[in-house]
Amino acid sequence: MSIAHSATAKDSRGLHTAAGIEDSLAPPAQATELHPAPGATATLIGDLRELFKVKVTTMVLVTTWAGFYLGSVNSGISSVQRGLVETLVGVALVSAGASALNEALERKTDAKMIRTARRPIAAGRISLLQGLILGLGAVVLGGFWLLYTTNLLTVSLALLTVFTYVAIYTPLKRVTTLATFLGAFPGAAGPMLGWTAARGQIEWPGVALFAILFVWQFPHFMAISWLYRHDYARAGIKMLPVVQPDGLSTVIEALFYAVLMIPVSLAPFWLGMAGLPYAFVASALGLLYLGYTLRFSRILRATSETQSRMFARDLLKVSVIYLPLLLTALMLAASVK
Repeated sequence: MSIAHSATAKDSRGLHTAAGIEDSLAPPAQATELHPAPGATATLIGDLRELFKVKVTTMVLVTTWAGFYLGSVNSGISSVQRGLVETLVGVALVSAGASALNEALERKTDAKMIRTARRPIAAGRISLLQGLILGLGAVVLGGFWLLYTTNLLTVSLALLTVFTYVAIYTPLKRVTTLATFLGAFPGAAGPMLGWTAARGQIEWPGVALFAILFVWQFPHFMAISWLYRHDYARAGIKMLPVVQPDGLSTVIEALFYAVLMIPVSLAPFWLGMAGLPYAFVASALGLLYLGYTLRFSRILRATSETQSRMFARDLLKVSVIYLPLLLTALMLAASVK
């Protein structure tokens, strides 16, 4: 509900699919954009959209829907009959609330970074108290809604995701690079929440969906962290390219998880969730993802910042395309299995 790894970007974690999706959905900024133009004011609706990270929450809902759908197909019952809309409403509230709490806690850090300096709390258009009230209110409302419409397990997982994202991942980003790994757990929560809402229990197919989201985040976020490494350094955030600026550790981590992505994406096939056609599609997509991650490794020999950014941005684009294609292939395969 990766309420995380965007994607959102520097926080595509928590109920967001990766601590990074929001960055991947944001346009690149230039250094001259660090200070908003004088007299520029955002509308209240625009500020709330930014506070609740609507684009990231939408990605969370897509993965939650996939988990719910696949859980319903395995039950032999229509997902609509089982309360898909109700589940998505609750997850959206919790995810949006977690995003607001994240922005409240990171207001000072956001103010130092080019692409986040205009966020409503960082820029002072929404006060810290207002942000906390809106964030906590959305999380509490979403939690009660999920308790009423789904089950206690789903509520517990959703609130655990919020806690991990807000209370563990967010502060640790300024302390250790391990925050990226820890943030991948809440970043992968979306499909598991959908699965438990439909099935009422944690099962291996749901774990497989969680694993897909978990592993997918690392090449995706390594590309983001390289693209915005100077921004992260300015704010004191301990990302790999900041701590080890030569890029070697960033490339190694991206490649490790890109290779791991291939067998992990085949787990639904081995668990009987989908047939051989899905296995072929997943393998082809995995090889494509790996190919662009190998291309990303050329940042180590890039002759200019422009070329280096091109390799990272190409991997980022492919990662954003890869995930929905893989989930769509799995949902189609499961429906005709």
